[in-house]
Amino acid sequence: MTTNTAPADLYRHSLRLLLDKRISDWVDLWAEDGTMEFPFAPQGRPERLDGKDAVAAYMRHYPDHIDLHGFPDVEIHRTTDPATIVVEMRAVGRLVQTGSPYDMRYIAVVTVRDGQFTSYRDYWNPLALQAPGTDFVRSTR
Repeated sequence: MTTNTAPADLYRHSLRLLLDKRISDWVDLWAEDGTMEFPFAPQGRPERLDGKDAVAAYMRHYPDHIDLHGFPDVEIHRTTDPATIVVEMRAVGRLVQTGSPYDMRYIAVVTVRDGQFTSYRDYWNPLALQAPGTDFVRSTR
């Protein structure tokens, strides 16, 4: 991706990397000082990750817990700031530990500067963490 990559194109590319389980390549899309926020994070879960290294540590074991199969519903909305998009999407797959289906809807507010994510606010349903096998912050290995 180039520094002129449109936010929507970068986001779509990031989804492909997640499906391919290329987490380190996904992390490479982040600015060194990028932030990831979880406004609905339940107690004991991170509310904010500061910097690319923190995002990398958080995502490192994601494929050990969630096997993504697709993003069947992705809508990307432009905002008055050309660097910021709002994404409505659905992710489907299975939970690795239990084999149970994974089906989650997300809304994300994402800002891209110089072809990298600088801000990502992830509005997801924290009640989904009640299902066994969803604690992807820690490895099952």
